[in-house]
Amino acid sequence: DLPSDAMSMAPSPAIGRLTSFLTASPTPYQMCARAAVQLTEAGFTELKEDDEWMPGKQSAAGSLRKGGKYFYTRAASTIVAFTIGNMFSPGNGFKVVGCHTDSPVLKVKPVSKKNASGYMQVGVETYGGGLWHTWFDRELSIAGCVIVEKEGGGFERRLVHSKKALLRIPNLCIHLMTADERAKHEVNKETQLVPILAMVDAELNKTKEETGAGGLDVRHAPELLSLIAQEAGCKPEAIRDMDMTLYDVQEGQAWGPSSEFFSSARLDNQVHCFTALEALREHAATSLGEDMDVSVAVCFDHEEVGSDSSHGAGSPIMAEVVERVNACFGVAGDSEAYKISLRKSFVVSADVAHAVHPNYAAKHEANHGPLLNKGTVIKTNNNQRYATSVTTGFVIRELSRKAGIGVQEFMVRNDCPCGSTIGPMISAHTGMRVVDVGIPSLSMHSVRETIGSKDVDDSIALFKAFYLHFRALDDSCKF
Repeated sequence: DLPSDAMSMAPSPAIGRLTSFLTASPTPYQMCARAAVQLTEAGFTELKEDDEWMPGKQSAAGSLRKGGKYFYTRAASTIVAFTIGNMFSPGNGFKVVGCHTDSPVLKVKPVSKKNASGYMQVGVETYGGGLWHTWFDRELSIAGCVIVEKEGGGFERRLVHSKKALLRIPNLCIHLMTADERAKHEVNKETQLVPILAMVDAELNKTKEETGAGGLDVRHAPELLSLIAQEAGCKPEAIRDMDMTLYDVQEGQAWGPSSEFFSSARLDNQVHCFTALEALREHAATSLGEDMDVSVAVCFDHEEVGSDSSHGAGSPIMAEVVERVNACFGVAGDSEAYKISLRKSFVVSADVAHAVHPNYAAKHEANHGPLLNKGTVIKTNNNQRYATSVTTGFVIRELSRKAGIGVQEFMVRNDCPCGSTIGPMISAHTGMRVVDVGIPSLSMHSVRETIGSKDVDDSIALFKAFYLHFRALDDSCKF
């Protein structure tokens, strides 16, 4: 039965913080910027990848030290944060929670200017494997980054986040659909997924600077450039290039009689970016004194499109963190101590998992059906679509037991395809031990996804237990 005061129950404070985090993070660019502010406020020092981190070298951050807290970004859409325990010795391990910043979205094409039937539209490309029909009839806006020519010369990147509803993709009314079209519910991604920006106005569309140096970029509608320029704090003609994304302006919402559910855009996978960074900041504030290892939270871009990029999980970032930090304490990248450090390390690959859908329960294997609010899911696939092994899965089960939180199991049916994560890629590229886990979710890759409110708290608790207890647990294991 529902508690008598269920209607007045509020979600946990973590859900409020998650809502703010997601609202501020319509794209990976804004997410990394938001994380950077939070880390700086928590006493972390920002590093630059093109600076020397070695002792005695000149850099803005100085050299790395035991007890230090650091972060850096790559391409403004991947962020790496880490702490060095006070008891760290060269060659010790790295405790890593890895996740990803990107989600399936619609991205503005390099040439987006488009008119049809009296409407001004914006050409978009599908990014990742979205449930694209869920993007219809939603209030959409734009966010991302632009390259701007500065008035004094040179160029810089500026972030753009318009909070105003600007675009919409209307459904075709049922009366104009054939019976076959209604039954299929298919979307032609090229012709039917084009958002409306405004009505065409012949005079409004004219500009005196459509061509020539210093004029407006003719690849995009002047009205779109003007909107972006307002957010970027520049003149429209100063915009030289852009990476812009459409997003749903509706904020996340807790719902249910006891606020037990939470729905939002981009839960896959910004929810784990949030819980990993929360756990690392708390670990940094309370537990570095006896820590013998380096604790890391890394949020990669481009997971939804395969991770093979300069700043995806397929890049050298993971190995470089281990190598560069060790090098600051006298361990060369080709040394035995570096290889030992990799073997002592452990990666928790965190990405949302598939909860059982009550209307489609047969899609799950009968004994592996995760539920919302019942704990983090351990994902297993012996065909190596997930990196979980008998030993790495045990580590998470034991840490969950120590933390007093639930854990669930997921394995896909034999007659269904299995997705993958950053886990197998990191394991193959570095040789580090990896386990795949995740908060269970409904409507994965929809414009709005759903998770259990309690699972957010449990995810933070699990990652805190990992940072705190992994070294002692690993030392007790003889395998």
